[in-house]
Amino acid sequence: MSRKYFGTDGIRGTVGQAPITPDFVLRLAHAVGRVLKRREQRPTVLIGKDTRISGYMLESALESGFNSAGVDVVLLGPLPTPGVAYLTRAQRASLGVVISASHNAYPDNGIKFFSAQGTKLPDEWEAAVEAALEEPPQWADSATLGKAKRLDDAAGRYIEFCKSTFASDLSLRGLAIVVDAANGAAYHIAPKVFHELGAEVSCIGCAPDGLNINDRVGATHPDALVAAVKAQGASFGIALDGDADRLQVVDGSGRLYNGDELLYVMTMDRLANGEKVPGVVGTLMTNMAIEVALKARGVDVVRAKVGDRYVLEELEQRGWLLGGEGSGHLLALDKHTTGDGLISALQVLMAIARSGKQLSELLEGVALFPQTLINVKLEPGQDWKKNQVLAGEIRKAEGELASAGRVLIRPSGTEPLLRVMVEARDAHVAKKVAERLAGAVKAG
Repeated sequence: MSRKYFGTDGIRGTVGQAPITPDFVLRLAHAVGRVLKRREQRPTVLIGKDTRISGYMLESALESGFNSAGVDVVLLGPLPTPGVAYLTRAQRASLGVVISASHNAYPDNGIKFFSAQGTKLPDEWEAAVEAALEEPPQWADSATLGKAKRLDDAAGRYIEFCKSTFASDLSLRGLAIVVDAANGAAYHIAPKVFHELGAEVSCIGCAPDGLNINDRVGATHPDALVAAVKAQGASFGIALDGDADRLQVVDGSGRLYNGDELLYVMTMDRLANGEKVPGVVGTLMTNMAIEVALKARGVDVVRAKVGDRYVLEELEQRGWLLGGEGSGHLLALDKHTTGDGLISALQVLMAIARSGKQLSELLEGVALFPQTLINVKLEPGQDWKKNQVLAGEIRKAEGELASAGRVLIRPSGTEPLLRVMVEARDAHVAKKVAERLAGAVKAG
């Protein structure tokens, strides 16, 4: 499907520039409302947001747009993206809406949607919305306008849901945890979840002011958390991103663990607990060391396109439960319908508590392969797929690396760039081969 507004995860951009303007967002909500009313006479939508200052403006525009189409609105206030997905399902709402640009800086914002089941919506639904946007509005009359109300205990309900995914016979007593909420949507939620499960909790990135979301804190900037864990002598650090669907973990030594490693820990915990794990879904960027280690333990690994949306699609097609990305988007579909940084953190901590081992011990023998990524600018009209020099270098590189590495060439989805990634057991080899391939792109 060719999309005009929707990207791989909703609609996103710079606030004040199309399409993230109040007039467009009002029109968007009105169009979504009309699509909903084709199947339901009186739909209800939930609206949650992260802590960006623009959230107030966009929330008002969404509320007006939905009400003008005869759709009722329930405002949740600041709430993680997976929290909105959960409450949409729990409240039997027609749709969940999140105002967030995830890990982006505060000048950006976006709108994404969840189905009544708390899942991402299909391409066909997005196509119907885009078609409705091209049609003239059909304003509801006064008697059929939608109403709006606020769900005051939204945060508390989501906290209890997160805690319910942690084994009732375990606790976090004796652990000192530093929580970094990226000054985002989980600032008032994440500390309570870990505290109420018994941990001693301290916080960084839990004081949003509308402008500091993801600003040198959070899962995309983990250095602050590493420093805090070391300074405080804490047991662990938990880093989330602005909308709390992404996770990075730091152990007491200051060692940072990415999503690939955490997915491995979650998988091995299931196996140790007697559960069957036929396979997991990673992405094209998933580190080869994880694939090798899991396959050695009888767990198949399938790679989807980059993006948690594609990981989820592959999991659903195969009937599997676990998947994720190195960036920290992790999915455990027996716990939640979407990626959830808090719930993923609890699964990792549960694995540590059950095993009695340190996180480093759970990953013993699994050393990530070094990766070299080079972004090469593509000139207008340059077709890299027809570059015979590059094709020859790729064949040569794959022959050299054999089963000890791999080559991945893919275009950027947002910029005129070709991403050249080489993975090998030896960092020097990865760098040398990547530079050779990048040179071939430029030569072509």
